[in-house]
Amino acid sequence: MVLLLTLLEGSEFLGAPIFDADDFWRLLLKTFFNLIVVLILARGIYYPLTKNKDYLFTYLLISLTVFVLCVLLDDVKLQLGFALGLFAIFGIIRYRTDPIPIKEMTYLFLVIGVSVVNALANKKISHAELLFANSVIIFITYGMERLWLLKHESRKNIVYEKIDLIVPEKKDELMTDLRSRTGIDIIRFEIKRIDFLRDVANISIYYYEKRDNS
Repeated sequence: MVLLLTLLEGSEFLGAPIFDADDFWRLLLKTFFNLIVVLILARGIYYPLTKNKDYLFTYLLISLTVFVLCVLLDDVKLQLGFALGLFAIFGIIRYRTDPIPIKEMTYLFLVIGVSVVNALANKKISHAELLFANSVIIFITYGMERLWLLKHESRKNIVYEKIDLIVPEKKDELMTDLRSRTGIDIIRFEIKRIDFLRDVANISIYYYEKRDNS
């Protein structure tokens, strides 16, 4: 295997090198480091609190895609402009698709930002600085979610048929009915959509998820 890689190094195909040892090992190490950081954020911090596999899948694949794009396109010197362009694209997606909860959107920008930083880090940034930057992000995120005991607000979407209670004057009555029928200690709710043809309303209810202290 080593002999094969040695023979391939320096060879070209269609004007591009077949194998470049320095660039390959740099890509491998950077990918491994970035994957560890994103796994800690997405799998170690986010997922245990939300149990949302869809967003976990999204974070990991988007992070990997953004990272590989940045690393492989680093040689064309797009760097900062390319990074800002990625944020702009996802900002547009945010407003052109179904609404994404603020916390999930925050984690999305977090994994994108971490991937961009790790991919575009060059010789001007020491390994110690890069490790410190990633560690601070992980520590602050973990601290906000776990150590500082911030309550995790969860959301459920329901279809509600008592449309006569959606008027502002009956807000308290609607809250009481929602709590009674769901068995959830709801802290607030939002009426997302009203369908007068079917006499139903789409309501998002928000509540604090109980944590398992065992």
